Amino acid sequence: MDIKGIIPAIVTPIRQDQTVNEVVLKQLVSHLIESGVHGIFALGTNGEFHLFNKEDKLKIAKTVIEAANGKVPVILGAGGNSTEESIELSKEMEALGADALSVITPYFIAPSQEELKEHFKKVAESTSLPVLLYNIPGRTGVNIEPETAAALADVPNIIGIKDSSGNFENIEHYIELTKDKDFSVLAGTDSLILQTLKAGGAGAVAATANLLPEIVVSIYTQWMNGNLEEAEKAQSRLQPLRDTFKYGTLPSTLKKAVVLSGIDVGPPKLPVKELEGEGLEVVKQMVSGYSKLQV
Repeated sequence: MDIKGIIPAIVTPIRQDQTVNEVVLKQLVSHLIESGVHGIFALGTNGEFHLFNKEDKLKIAKTVIEAANGKVPVILGAGGNSTEESIELSKEMEALGADALSVITPYFIAPSQEELKEHFKKVAESTSLPVLLYNIPGRTGVNIEPETAAALADVPNIIGIKDSSGNFENIEHYIELTKDKDFSVLAGTDSLILQTLKAGGAGAVAATANLLPEIVVSIYTQWMNGNLEEAEKAQSRLQPLRDTFKYGTLPSTLKKAVVLSGIDVGPPKLPVKELEGEGLEVVKQMVSGYSKLQV
């Protein structure tokens, strides 16, 4: 399986009572597919995977698979803090019909690189699905070193990495050390989408695509068509949205922006609170600015 292009890291719609809103989840997935995205990535950091129990994760997974209906690949977050938990989730998501799995590094304990290798190998061996490594050291406390990624690229069904380190050198090293392997390197930091493509990366798993799917897709499309200037313009158009992220705990600003754009994805999962005060006003202005652009 070739994972490439723009794959939104979708938020998870919930109701005010904190239960999963399957109706709006299907609406969001359908909207993104109609906007031209190349896949759907659910149960990542912006999808609040760490705040849902297993039952809810499987409900979300099933709903996303049904909504995508085979039109684009569905990549589901099956990572957990223990190898056992990741294996269990991987098997259940494969049974539901996932196209690929994303497996985040264990968090809180900061495993060694050797422990990471063993963890990812054991999870990959437990499923026949393609596995995408997920590196987000700012949240987990551990970085998948480029040499570790290169070693894991030799595992037949480990097919790539989503890098959300924000460190472009990391991405460059992943690309350099895996260029002779069948391995996709995807930007997980939305400011680095075009830079990653220029360096030989395959695309991005992009949270900003929840609100701005057409703009994010156009970065990839314009780059692939050789229109560098247009690709750069599209990349720069993501900045007003990214600038609002500091006003709330992740993913409260993004969820509020999507709600204001017309898809009622609801509040964040507690303990994260809904955006209010100055942050809310800033997000309202930002969403209004984008809607004027697209008129």
